[in-house]
Amino acid sequence: MKKTIGFIGCGNMAKAMIGGLTKSKLFDPENIVCYDPAAAAREQVAKDFGVNIQDSNVKVAAQVDYLVLAIKPFLYAQILEEIAKSVKPAAIIIVIAVGVGFDDVKGILGKNIKVVRTQPSTPAFVGESDSTVCPDDLMTKEDIADVLAIFDSFGKTEIISEKLMGVVPGIASSAPAYVMIFIEAMADAGVLHGFPRDQAYRLAAQAVYGSAKLVLESGEHPGKLKDQVCTPGGTTIEAVRVLEAKGFRDAVISAVDACALKSLSMSKK
Repeated sequence: MKKTIGFIGCGNMAKAMIGGLTKSKLFDPENIVCYDPAAAAREQVAKDFGVNIQDSNVKVAAQVDYLVLAIKPFLYAQILEEIAKSVKPAAIIIVIAVGVGFDDVKGILGKNIKVVRTQPSTPAFVGESDSTVCPDDLMTKEDIADVLAIFDSFGKTEIISEKLMGVVPGIASSAPAYVMIFIEAMADAGVLHGFPRDQAYRLAAQAVYGSAKLVLESGEHPGKLKDQVCTPGGTTIEAVRVLEAKGFRDAVISAVDACALKSLSMSKK
């Protein structure tokens, strides 16, 4: 892509996205422009990815065609006011923060600015983000295709309505944390029975990765795939019995629900 993309904020999510973009070669490093108030963060992305570092938010905003605001929600108003006079009129603003809506951005930058709300995830580091994208009504088909190309370069992308953006963290962008706990717990059980920890982590992680890939590529219902593993009277159904008895399914649903409710409450502030 010959256009430029900028990042205000160089935290973990920004680094995951930048890593995915550079690895996929969708953007040349010199066409990725970044700023973070922390010098250490700026120096790190420059070292890791060879991107174009600037010394202010304003300089980033003035240069780029796509502007990713990779900052905390409470900083949005301040940063938007700072860059309002510098953003290119045709630029597309990419919002990745929970609770920051179209009106929040357009109210400061102007009603004619194009905005897309997104929720990528940290597996972007390895090209496996489960990103969601919600474009505003000013974006053309070509704009949407270009934004999808950006997010598809480091994973899979789904277009959703704005009303679902608050629910996304529960089932997607926050989900890597739950999965990491699951992998860690399975590995701990392996260690309990004598496995070396590094080997236990590899086996547990591959089990999760392979199972997820099977769901995506087979198109089968997860329950059917689960049943295929559960031999009558076998070991797997015994493990499933314990998980159900301990409330595994209810715990997952409750956790996702709590995450979604928290996200939705942030959207209303």
